[in-house]
Amino acid sequence: MSSVLFAIFIFLLVAASIYKIVVYRRSKDRSSQRASQPLPIVEKDPYLDIEPLPNFDWKRTPPIRNAPLKPKYHLTMAVEKITLSDIIDMDNTYAERMQVRRQIIAENTDATIRCNKVCEPAVLELHDWIIGTYLPQRFPTMYSLQNINGPHLLNKVSNEHISLHQTDPIQALHNLGAHVDTDFLLLLPSSTAPDGSPLYHLEAFVCCFPSGFSLRKKIGLPLSAIHIPVPGYKAKLEKSMDRFFARLECGKAVERANWAITTNSLLFSEGGNHLYDTGKTTEEVGDDYGKEEVMKQEKLDMQAQIDAQKATVAIENCRLRSERQTLFRLPRSKAVVFSFKTYQYLLEDMKKEGYGEQLAEAIEGLSLGNVPEFQYYKRGVVWGEKVVEFLRS
Repeated sequence: MSSVLFAIFIFLLVAASIYKIVVYRRSKDRSSQRASQPLPIVEKDPYLDIEPLPNFDWKRTPPIRNAPLKPKYHLTMAVEKITLSDIIDMDNTYAERMQVRRQIIAENTDATIRCNKVCEPAVLELHDWIIGTYLPQRFPTMYSLQNINGPHLLNKVSNEHISLHQTDPIQALHNLGAHVDTDFLLLLPSSTAPDGSPLYHLEAFVCCFPSGFSLRKKIGLPLSAIHIPVPGYKAKLEKSMDRFFARLECGKAVERANWAITTNSLLFSEGGNHLYDTGKTTEEVGDDYGKEEVMKQEKLDMQAQIDAQKATVAIENCRLRSERQTLFRLPRSKAVVFSFKTYQYLLEDMKKEGYGEQLAEAIEGLSLGNVPEFQYYKRGVVWGEKVVEFLRS
């Protein structure tokens, strides 16, 4: 009997050992599988994950050379992907530009700041993100967060405090215009196309540096109506622009650039920078272009107007004017923000820096691209000959 019990004991001992070995191996296999599997990726919020420039010295940073000069001017969107960190540029013109912007806002408030009721939440969202998150994270040498009777942003350049959270959309736009050298236009899908796709309308803006257009008369209009005077827009860009605005994803951003020659140094210009060879009257083009040189179709009358304007062109007053434009979407309101920083370059400087021939070819190329009418639209028939001659002299 004792031998039977002993055998049973040995059997149970062996079985227990085998069980432990099997359990251990299974546990080891599971651990190995877990170790070989990649850890789940925790996506960062792109609106909070702004790359800082900890050693940025705005006083020593010259303006970028932004103009996309090409031998043929083609009307295209020509956007390039960027990160949200890159939507705003700063340089050594900041302090001077802030004085100019504030003066323009004070003297032309109705023309520089507008907000339709439907866009108030989007304006406040943009303000709180730019003031409370973007500026202090991106440019810590220029802006910092402080708590003085509530959370504020300190503008270290002007030694001013701005409340992080606004309830007044007009004041919010004023803050942006007075502390950032960038103009902001906000658009919402306020109507739909016949196929049901959204059409974006300009619903709010702070814009100190319009280049020959009046935004106060464009407020509430869809992209197609805003761009009526632009030659080739309807045929070349309208559908692709509407699709792009509708499909722009949250957290994504793009940039593009444009350029023109102006015959003065005015940063705030609601008219005078464009010319129309359309045969349309002022009323057909739009009341906001009443200040523009709307050309009649008759050749003699048109040439007389061009000759008269040519006589007033002075090289020392001319500027190469360029905008670095960015587009991104706000996460809560889903508004699309179109922002741009304006650059001006003396023709003498462009020539000294070796851009003379490149700019001359680009000017001649205005009439060689997919929309030759741009030579008139940009007033190249007025200033082109004199400017090209100077650049090649």
